Amino acid sequence: MKILVTGSKGQLGNELKRLFDTMRSEIGDVPEEYAGAEVDYLDYDVLDITDADAVDALMDEAGYDIVINCAAFTNVDGCEANEDAAYAVNATGAANLARAAERTGAKLVHVSTDYVFPGTEAGERVETDAVAPVSAYGRTKLAGEEAVAEACPHSFIVRTAWLYGYVGKNFVKTMQRLGASHDRITVVDDQLGNPTSANDLAHEILKIALTDNYGIYHCTNNGTCSWCDFAKAIMEGSGLACEVAPVTSAEYKAANPQSANRPAFSSLRNAHLADTIGDEMRPWQDALANYLNNQPELAD
Repeated sequence: MKILVTGSKGQLGNELKRLFDTMRSEIGDVPEEYAGAEVDYLDYDVLDITDADAVDALMDEAGYDIVINCAAFTNVDGCEANEDAAYAVNATGAANLARAAERTGAKLVHVSTDYVFPGTEAGERVETDAVAPVSAYGRTKLAGEEAVAEACPHSFIVRTAWLYGYVGKNFVKTMQRLGASHDRITVVDDQLGNPTSANDLAHEILKIALTDNYGIYHCTNNGTCSWCDFAKAIMEGSGLACEVAPVTSAEYKAANPQSANRPAFSSLRNAHLADTIGDEMRPWQDALANYLNNQPELAD
């Protein structure tokens, strides 16, 4: 089996490499079909997915069986300031990979986001719920979803949320840094979603990719919390005495007027996952505890 992982230096790309190298995740064993797989890990310094000719040349030569697209412009506020650059990666780049995958017979796993939803309704969103992004990041990721679905019927669009991994920047590490240097911080408490371990997500992606159950998937750790709840759990689990005080989105926006709008309630339910391969994603509290326990050994 021959596999391409784009955006390989990011959080998810690093966890996929960890799983291929060890054939284990924190959930359990990686499917044996991947034993001995030849995997190319490429980031933007080697493959610019916005360059259709470069994508076509690579795909035509390599003959991949599976392409996992982790490449994305994920800085939400940065997308707001430069939507054209975000669109180039999140939509045009995804479309280039999708067309090449379909032409060469590769399956494509394309990673997307909860930010395609407006977050105006309480309750978990399922894959068939209406989308209406409220930010440039969400708009460009939705455009990527639509391009992939149109160009590559043999594709899996996997929406995730609030991702954290051992390698790279994320909310957990930011809270730990702030908690070590501050006695008190404020965190938004009226935006709700699902903290998600990149290791768990990688495990489920590899299982999904072996099937022919194409379409849209939600894949997050189970359970809903606010950013403030998440931050408090990080402080407690990290042994930090920093107080986490709640602040509203409106108060945060007033203090940071250039920040992008975020969905108020973007919690996802892994409905398609449960109906196909089964939902093995852990409760977010369990995944976070495992992460904090392993972090000294595995973090970058």
